Amino acid sequence: MTVSAPPDPSRTASGVRSLVGVLEITESSIMDDPQRAEHTLNRLSERGFKLSIDDFGTGYSSLAYLKRLPVDELKIDKSFVMGMEAGEDDAMIVRSTIDLAHNLGLGVVAEGVENADVLEQLRALSCDEAQGYHIGRPLPVDGFLAWLQKQAQATAVAA
Repeated sequence: MTVSAPPDPSRTASGVRSLVGVLEITESSIMDDPQRAEHTLNRLSERGFKLSIDDFGTGYSSLAYLKRLPVDELKIDKSFVMGMEAGEDDAMIVRSTIDLAHNLGLGVVAEGVENADVLEQLRALSCDEAQGYHIGRPLPVDGFLAWLQKQAQATAVAA
């Protein structure tokens, strides 16, 4: 489960209030029609949407497009994250993706974190966020709202 701090609630130039959350676009959908995707993503970004490329590493991304797209983060596909313990190749791909994203000024989310060892490896690699069953299982809306309230109370007590 990933929960990001909400963006500034001020209105964008279009008058639309910024959203709390992130729009995720799969890498493959971007590469199906890169010019159209770039146009659409630019319009969404101008309206205050935070944008993420989901399943990064599974498609055929062009680095030329990656540097032009108005995205805020990359989500490393779970197949690489889950394979980090079993093979050095997956660990190198994850490390390289984190470095690439950070060098482009992007945040990084690792999907598929199933245990503490992988989470520690990601921390050591300076991964920004993680998702997976080790952190939390999917929740229905009511369960999420209860979890969110519990987190807010724990933060208030810690402060």
